[in-house]
Amino acid sequence: MADHKYEITVVPRATYIPEQSDADADRYAFAYTITITNTGDVPVQLVSRHWIITDANNLVQEVKGQGVVGAQPKLKPGESFEYTSGSMLATPVGTMRGTYQMVAEDGTRFDAPIPEFTLSVPRVLH
Repeated sequence: MADHKYEITVVPRATYIPEQSDADADRYAFAYTITITNTGDVPVQLVSRHWIITDANNLVQEVKGQGVVGAQPKLKPGESFEYTSGSMLATPVGTMRGTYQMVAEDGTRFDAPIPEFTLSVPRVLH
């Protein structure tokens, strides 16, 4: 039996949302779009997520939950799933990283790493 390749490629992009933020109240809203692509050779399903969100004060929030945006997408080899969600920080800069817990069609469980990305308020030029 050939060895299967269990591989997920995760590409994050983050955007600052000024209209949902309030710097005076230390509320900084960010949206992030994640593209998840099955770069392996076995159909897989995303079952849960584990985020580690760190702000500029080194305050760490861990977020665990089922699926993403209420879905547990199934991806055949070569298929992608994209979704957008949000995060709120108390500082203008922070980072997010984590893992998606995946289950392959053959029952193999594995973690897909989410590369660390930065949440940052664009510098305003006066």
